[in-house]
Amino acid sequence: MARITPTAKKLLLGKEIAFLRERAGLSQAQAAALIEKSQSRMADMEAGQSSITPGDLILLLKGLGVTDEAHVEALLELRRNNHQRGKWTGVRSMYAEQFRTMIDLEENCDLIRTVETEVPPGLLQCESFIRALYALSDDDRDMDARVQARLARQEIFHKPNPPQVAFVISESSLRRQFGSPDVMREQINYMIKLSKLPNVSLQVMPFKTRVQSGWIGDRFVLLRIPSPGVAGPLEFAYTENEAELRYLDDKQVVGRLERVWARLTGAALSFEETRRFLRKVAADYS
Repeated sequence: MARITPTAKKLLLGKEIAFLRERAGLSQAQAAALIEKSQSRMADMEAGQSSITPGDLILLLKGLGVTDEAHVEALLELRRNNHQRGKWTGVRSMYAEQFRTMIDLEENCDLIRTVETEVPPGLLQCESFIRALYALSDDDRDMDARVQARLARQEIFHKPNPPQVAFVISESSLRRQFGSPDVMREQINYMIKLSKLPNVSLQVMPFKTRVQSGWIGDRFVLLRIPSPGVAGPLEFAYTENEAELRYLDDKQVVGRLERVWARLTGAALSFEETRRFLRKVAADYS
C-alpha cells in the first residue's frame, strides 16, 4: 500500500498515542490488542498513516490509563476531520502534492524558522518577484493561480494567534538577480515591510561576515506545531533540493539544525542593522 501524506493533526495524534503507549509501558502489539487491531495498524496510526474511530480512540485511551476527561476530549477533537484535505481546490490546487504537507504544517505552526541562501524565502516574496521566478520555469500551468497560491501562504502572518516566523538569509539572496532592477528593489522593500510585523523577524548574513564552513551553506526550515496533549510539540526540519523535498522529525537531525540556527542568528546582522542593510541594497538597484 502506498504511503499517504499525513496531515498535521494526524501527526499530532499519532505522536500523542505513541507517547501515552510508551508511558504505559506497552508495546505496539499490546496497545493494538486493546482495540483488536494489528501491530502494523498501530504503527501506522502512530506515524499518522492510518485513522482511528472515536470509539476505538476512547477505548485505547482508557486502556492506556488516560482518565482526564479534558485530555480525552482534546484528543477526540484532534481526531475530528484530521484526514480531510478538502482545501486543495482553486488556487491551492497549484501546490505540488509533496509540498502540501509544508502548507499544512505552516498553517498549524506556532514557530517557523527559515535559513535561505540564494533566493528570498517564499513566505517573503512579493508578487512581481514571484512572476519573475515563474517566468524562468517551463511550467505551463495558469500563472495567476500559481502566483496567488504562493502569496496565500503569507496569510499566516495575519491570522488570529499567528506563528512567530524568523528568517536568516544570505546576502546572495538579495544580490542574485531574478528580475529587473525594479523588481529586485520592490522585493527588497517588501521584505523590509514584512520585517516590521510583530511576529516576523529577519536577519541578513552579509558576505563579509566570517562564519564557520557550512553554516550558511544549507537551506532549511524548522517547524514547531503545538500539541493539545501531553506529548509536547511536533518538531520538523524541512529540506529541499532539485531532486527531493524531505520532512525530518529525527531528534538528532532537528537538534543539529537548531544548533546551526543559534549560531547563524548570533552571527547575522541584528534586526535594525538588517533593515539598514536592505535599504542600501535596494538603493543599489536604483
